[in-house]
Amino acid sequence: MHSDFDPDDNFAQAFDAGADLDDEAALEAVIWQLLLLINPGDEDAAHAQLLAWQEGLDEGQDVDTAIDRLQDVIDWKAGFRVAADDTHGAMEALDELAARWNLRIDWDLDDDEDLDATDVPALLDTAFDRLREHHYTLWVRDLGGDEHAGWITRSRDDDAMREIAAALALRVHPAGG
Repeated sequence: MHSDFDPDDNFAQAFDAGADLDDEAALEAVIWQLLLLINPGDEDAAHAQLLAWQEGLDEGQDVDTAIDRLQDVIDWKAGFRVAADDTHGAMEALDELAARWNLRIDWDLDDDEDLDATDVPALLDTAFDRLREHHYTLWVRDLGGDEHAGWITRSRDDDAMREIAAALALRVHPAGG
């Protein structure tokens, strides 16, 4: 007896082409996967953020509104959002996120004057390089405005991050790239 089941493809048989998939349930499932990636090793934090995200949503909201709500929920917990010129805020937010794994980012800055002389993209590149040394990836989300936002995942999850970002139509890329 021959079967089309592929044990390496966990989702191939999950939904048939005619399945009536609830869009809100599908969005929630992808958000959950994103939260697991940006809270590596901390499912409790991911679950708390999922619950907070769910509480702030109204039925039938579009994906963009749901993503904006998610950014609000993860700020300073599993993600960051800073003004384009806020180097102090960017450094503080990234230090806080890296500390979740007992990591310290060596910014290679001597004092506040050095910090004032740099910009947020340069700090993001430095953080990317330092985190990569510990097998983490700093992701930056293109907000199309005067802000920088993003999160950190394990480097081994880079492909999964790209897939989830595509499913949510998020424009994200590794900070160093």
